[in-house]
Amino acid sequence: MNNAKDLLKFINNSKSAFHGAFEVKKILDKEGYKEVRETEKWDLKEGGKYYVMKNQSAIIAFEVGSENIEEYGFRLIGAHTDSPGFRIKPKSEMQVEGHYVKLNTEVYGGPILSTWFDRPLSIAGRVTLKSKNPMKPRVELLDLNKPVLIIPSLAIHMNRSINEGYEYNKQKDTLPLLTMANDELENDGYLIRLISENLNVDESEILDFDLFVYEFEKGSIIGMQEEFISAGRLDDLWMVYTGLKALVESKENKATKVLVALDNEEIGSLTAQGANSSLLENILERITLALGKDREGFKMTLANSVMISADLAHALHPNYVEKHDPTNRPVLGKGPVIKIAASGSYSTDSYAGAIFKEVCNKAQVPCQEFVNRSDVRGGTTIGPISASKLNIPVIDMGAPLLSMHSIRELASVKDNEYTIKAFTEFFNL
Repeated sequence: MNNAKDLLKFINNSKSAFHGAFEVKKILDKEGYKEVRETEKWDLKEGGKYYVMKNQSAIIAFEVGSENIEEYGFRLIGAHTDSPGFRIKPKSEMQVEGHYVKLNTEVYGGPILSTWFDRPLSIAGRVTLKSKNPMKPRVELLDLNKPVLIIPSLAIHMNRSINEGYEYNKQKDTLPLLTMANDELENDGYLIRLISENLNVDESEILDFDLFVYEFEKGSIIGMQEEFISAGRLDDLWMVYTGLKALVESKENKATKVLVALDNEEIGSLTAQGANSSLLENILERITLALGKDREGFKMTLANSVMISADLAHALHPNYVEKHDPTNRPVLGKGPVIKIAASGSYSTDSYAGAIFKEVCNKAQVPCQEFVNRSDVRGGTTIGPISASKLNIPVIDMGAPLLSMHSIRELASVKDNEYTIKAFTEFFNL
C-alpha cells in the first residue's frame, strides 16, 4: 500500500510530460544521481549513477555496471512520460457572443473524449520566456494548480440521442470554458495574465508555451478492499514510476542499468525526445565511448543487451468480455502482462517472452499474456521502434489496466507490487 500511495504522489505531481520528467529528476537527485549534459564531455566511472534530460520532457537515467560493458551490455526499461489529452493552441481565447471565454485546444493522442466533460480542469506544461541569448530562451514549468477550466455537456433536453451514441466534434464540442468575458481584457489577455501571475513575470516576457489540460481531481485508492488505483495518466507514468523504483532499489550489477522515459509516444514518437529518434542510441553510444570503448565496442555492448518496453496492457473488462481474445485474457491483480502481436505492433517474440517469464519466476511474480482478438486492431508502443533501431531483444509488456486513455484509468494495487518486483529482479540479474 505504501508503494501505491507513492505512485499516486508521483502521478499527482506529474501534471504534464515536463513535470513527469522533473519529478523523476528530483528523485534521482535525492538518490545521488548526477546530471550529465549532451553539450559536455562525459567522464563516467564504473558504478557511477547519471542521467540525461532532453527537451525537459524526457529523461534517461543509468547506473554504470561493475564489469566490462562489452561483455555484460545494457539492461533497459523503457516507458513514456506523455498521456492523451488536450493541448492549448496559440491565440487560444475565444469569446462567445461577448459573454463567455473558452480556450481553443487540439486533441493530443487518443483520449476518450466523453470522460473529459463536466470535470474541474487545470493547466500545466512549459512556458518559454525572453532571455539575453535569443538562441536559448529561458524555460519555466507552469502548473496553475487550481480548477480554472471545464468542458460543459449539452443538456440531454437539447440532445436527446446522447445516450444512444454521439460523435464529438474535436474542434467544437470539447473546447473548455475559462471565464466570463471581461471588457477590460482583450482577446489573448486571459491566459497570458494567468501565466504571468503564476510565474511572477511580466506579460511581455512570455514568448510561447507548451501547455496541456489536466484533471484537477487527484488520483485515489478505491474499492471494497482498497484493491484498486483510480487515477489519470497511469498510461504511462505508472511504468515510469515502477522502472524508477526498480532502478534506485536494485543492487549493483555487472550490467549497466538504464531507465528510459521518453516523450511523445501517444503521437507516434517522431520527435527529438521520442523513441523514433536517435536519442536513445546516441546516449547508449556515449556511455560506451565514455568508458573507453570504441564504436566496435558499442556494437558488441548492444549485442549483449536486452530491453523491456513497459506500457500498459488491456485487462479483461467485466462489461465487455466479448472484446477480448478467447484464450488470452489478463485480469487485474494477476501480475504483469506480456504483449504479443503477429503484426509486429508489439516487439515480443518467444525469445524475448521467455526472458521475461524467467524474470518473473525468479521474482516469484505471476505473469500473464495478452493478444488482441484477430478481428480487432490493437495499439503499439515504443517496443518495435526500439527493437528496430537497437537490434536487440525487446520485451513488450505492461501492467493490466481498465479504461485505458480515459481521463481516469483503473489499476490494481497488487499489480503495482508485482511490477516493481519483476523490474527490480530484471535489474538485479
